[in-house]
Amino acid sequence: MRFDLSFFNPKARSLLGLDICSSAVKMVELSSTGRDEFRVERYTIEVLPKDAVADGNIADLEAVQEGVRRAWKRMATSTRNVAMALPASAVISKKIIVPAGMRDDELEVLVESEANQYIPFSIDEVNLDYQVIGPAPSAPDELEVLIAASKKERVEDRLAVAEAAGLKVLVMDVESYATLSAFELVARQLPMDESAPIVALVDVGMNVMKLSVLRNGQQVYAREQAFGGGLLTQDIVRRYGMNYGEAEAAKRAANLPEDYESELLPQFMDNLALEVSRALQFFFTSTQFNKVDHIVLAGGCASIPGIDELVATRTQVNTIVANPFAGMMLSDRVRAKNLLADASSLMAACGLALRRFDPS
Repeated sequence: MRFDLSFFNPKARSLLGLDICSSAVKMVELSSTGRDEFRVERYTIEVLPKDAVADGNIADLEAVQEGVRRAWKRMATSTRNVAMALPASAVISKKIIVPAGMRDDELEVLVESEANQYIPFSIDEVNLDYQVIGPAPSAPDELEVLIAASKKERVEDRLAVAEAAGLKVLVMDVESYATLSAFELVARQLPMDESAPIVALVDVGMNVMKLSVLRNGQQVYAREQAFGGGLLTQDIVRRYGMNYGEAEAAKRAANLPEDYESELLPQFMDNLALEVSRALQFFFTSTQFNKVDHIVLAGGCASIPGIDELVATRTQVNTIVANPFAGMMLSDRVRAKNLLADASSLMAACGLALRRFDPS
């Protein structure tokens, strides 16, 4: 899904995936080594000040602009074209069914007409785009089309941040769609013996845990709940008398007193596993499903050693840590050990970098 800037096809043009989340600016650059095969050219993570991004909104424009500038400089790339994403909460989306064979101009008129019916504000106040998904499940002579709209100011904030850093935005995606694009690479690593595998993708960020359940690769359920790595950072602040920035840096560098790994961290890990179990129970009680076949952990918290085993024990479900770069070649600028530790938190950035290779 790309919002109309107008949007052009980024294929065959160099493109960076630029993910601005609540804790950091993340950039990824991929190149192609063959059909559906990629190489990681470079990546970086630049930590943002606390509350620079709040609830998906850029609250401190200057701090985020500076974070993007530093990230791009550390990338040491000549590429200035980027793909960015809006948080799902900033986007209204709807699937519609249209007759097959419509001309592009006819489809655009129909999309705008449909959008007028469900967007709760003036069409002049939004960026609107659509994407043809494919033949409608119930009628092969009809097409399923996904419409997405977001208020212009949400798009313009991100454009302003990129442009202030000297970058050019070619694609504006949606974070959840970008993450699911990267998930397709992770799904290949799962044992898929089941006829219709059900996979729970659990993305644990700084403040929010997002659950997406997919059946045969199609999302059937999504839910967010307030839980994330920021709670562990706050525990560190209280326990060791640090400020938030110091605590976050010490946590990332694994530079904390001995009782951190014996007391604070295990308690947080237990809470995380419990929250995953609760999220799955919400899924079971609100849908017709009563099981998941696999859990994939993403987000910065997924890199905590042993968290996958703990979640698997708590839920009795096979659990892995997301690594969309598994099997990719690495340039000599990328350290394999560092990328392995960071991979689970780079899902959206990876998905955005993949937009360079879109066939459409």
